[in-house]
Amino acid sequence: MINLLTHNWSSFITGFGWTVLSSVLALFFSLIIGSLVAILEVLPNKFFRIIGKIYVEIFRNIPLLVITMFFYLVIPLYVVKINGFTAGTIGLTIYTSAFIAETVRAGINSVDIGQMEAARSQGMTFWQAMRYIVLPQAFKLVIPPLGNQFVNLVKNSSVLAFVAGFDLMYQGNAIASQTFDTVNTYLIVGLFYLIITLPISYYMQYLERKLA
Repeated sequence: MINLLTHNWSSFITGFGWTVLSSVLALFFSLIIGSLVAILEVLPNKFFRIIGKIYVEIFRNIPLLVITMFFYLVIPLYVVKINGFTAGTIGLTIYTSAFIAETVRAGINSVDIGQMEAARSQGMTFWQAMRYIVLPQAFKLVIPPLGNQFVNLVKNSSVLAFVAGFDLMYQGNAIASQTFDTVNTYLIVGLFYLIITLPISYYMQYLERKLA
């Protein structure tokens, strides 16, 4: 295993870098999109609630690979040319945002409705009350499930391998096909994923204890 890692170090590090970049971008944008969709789902206006629900139901129930292949094959054909990394990251973002939306929505619904009513009675608009009063409490309540979604996002980034995204799994597949040492190759790939996911998991646990 050591020899395999040493001889292919640059490939593994390249894949690691692309995986981290895709995960960070997808995490950032999926958290924003998911939070906005969650707010749509709890708005007083029924039309916006339906829009939010449709978004969640569509992208939560379509396989990630199908969403990614749509952006990799269909979008370049009819809209604009994008590479595999971009297609994979967009697919990962949209797919994860649907799950984050449901997590954040559950957190918002867990906050006492009196909090919103009290904020509105003090002259705050709905969006001000949501931003300064409700959402901070909601995020505090859903730290554990959000942490799980973040870890799942990193693991799901392996979908980039199917669209030439140059991520860890893509590099692992290339190395395994060249060396025929599949066992050690994928063990190394798994260890690199652990390097990303374990700090996220431990940090979310720390954050949960700190805010308890």
